[in-house]
Amino acid sequence: MQERAEVTRRAVLATAAVLFEQHGYVGTSISDVARTSGYTSGAIYFHFGSKEGLARSVLEAHFAEWPRFVEHWESRDAPVLHRLVGLSLAVAREFRDNVIVRAGNRLWSERGTIPVSLPRPFVGWIDATARILTAADAAGELAPATDVERTARVLVSSFFGTHTVSDALNDRRNIEEAVSDLWMLLLPGLQASPTDPVKCLAGARGLLAESLGWATPSVT
Repeated sequence: MQERAEVTRRAVLATAAVLFEQHGYVGTSISDVARTSGYTSGAIYFHFGSKEGLARSVLEAHFAEWPRFVEHWESRDAPVLHRLVGLSLAVAREFRDNVIVRAGNRLWSERGTIPVSLPRPFVGWIDATARILTAADAAGELAPATDVERTARVLVSSFFGTHTVSDALNDRRNIEEAVSDLWMLLLPGLQASPTDPVKCLAGARGLLAESLGWATPSVT
């Protein structure tokens, strides 16, 4: 019984993510989710309580796997900045290809229409980036006198700004190229002399290729 309930919950959440990503919070109803998923509205209310609860669950699924994702990249055996750039490219792919991630992103942008408390974005990314930059500094990879906390905030702001523009212009189809262009501009100011952004990007892409079979964020 418990296993069947979990299967139902996952299926409903996956369907809701598709609809929220396509139509937004206001444009999606419980009836829409029920009709598309094949489950009854009663079953959806049983598992999630309300449309607000369903939206919050999609957002929580969006946020829940990122710590594991970051941990994977932090643990790689490679120069620290290669890992940071590789992580950014991997996350870019998730925002392009993973419907749970895309739905969570759209729901957060529409948070003013969702009358529930929602998780805070960006804070975890800033903390993780600062932690990785601190490791890069300890390894002698950062330019002298780099302000790690300030740099982390700028990197996260730049990264998600790049996502917003790519999403608006071409539905993130060019997101990896856009993030690579961002790093080509930023790395010369981050790296210890002599700078070599092309080598760093190549190393990051190599790590990304090695990670293709690694599990990506999923509905939880």
